Amino acid sequence: MSIGDKFSAYRRLARLDKPIGTFLLMWPCLIGLWLAAAGLPNLEVLLVFVVGVFVMRACGCVINDFADRKLDSHVERTKHRPLASGEVSSKEAIALFIVMGLVAFGLVLLLNPLVVQLSVVGIILTVIYPFTKRITNMPQMFLGVVWSWSIPMAYAAQLGAVPAEAWWLFAANWCWTVAYDTMYAMVDRDDDIKVGIKSTAILFGRYDRQWIGLFQLLALIAFAMAGMAAGANWLYGLGLVSFIGLGLYQQHLLAQRDRSLYFKAFLNNNLAGMLLFIATVLSFYSL
Repeated sequence: MSIGDKFSAYRRLARLDKPIGTFLLMWPCLIGLWLAAAGLPNLEVLLVFVVGVFVMRACGCVINDFADRKLDSHVERTKHRPLASGEVSSKEAIALFIVMGLVAFGLVLLLNPLVVQLSVVGIILTVIYPFTKRITNMPQMFLGVVWSWSIPMAYAAQLGAVPAEAWWLFAANWCWTVAYDTMYAMVDRDDDIKVGIKSTAILFGRYDRQWIGLFQLLALIAFAMAGMAAGANWLYGLGLVSFIGLGLYQQHLLAQRDRSLYFKAFLNNNLAGMLLFIATVLSFYSL
């Protein structure tokens, strides 16, 4: 394999060619920074978190594929991933994970001690998550914690503390993550049952849409509480309205019981997060 092919395999292993997960991780993190700073986050903090999100999402993808390397080859959507196909060895994957993890830790060392302490918890959660799919039917609920951990870190970086409003935002993103990652798991549900991977898509069964709807509703309420606690104005409310509209659209897609539409519903959450972030920014900069 040429050097170019090897780097291509590393890029795909870290999912740099598929940034949807990075965006879904970034929007709530940025919302947290803007709410914590009341509209004007510290530039150094902002840059550290933007770069950190990219690096940590890549770390998560690498360790996830390492954990699933013997199962991915049996799942239609994942059988061509670099570890499953043999393009990248297990040792190379671990080395890549360690290097990126050190880069991420180096970034947080630029911030205050509380952020550093929280980052240690974050990397431990990232390592544990992929293995939860073997032992629990609710790995999406653990992923919700992992995917939301940047929120208290953002508040800690901006304020030096983690106030109550941060935990409203944490709860909102936790519920939202469970909802959209269940949509994602619905794509692979049949294959996952065969190979023994557990998920909320399997746990919820024929009531999957209803459970997703419940988590979407709870996310909406918690997002509203976080915005009110931070003093965001009516434009933030418009972001919540867009969140409702897109959630209903996603429910429409899920109702058609088609794998490709499950994935389309999942992808639509990127737009929901982006619009809520834009509304958050505008709510502090409007007259």
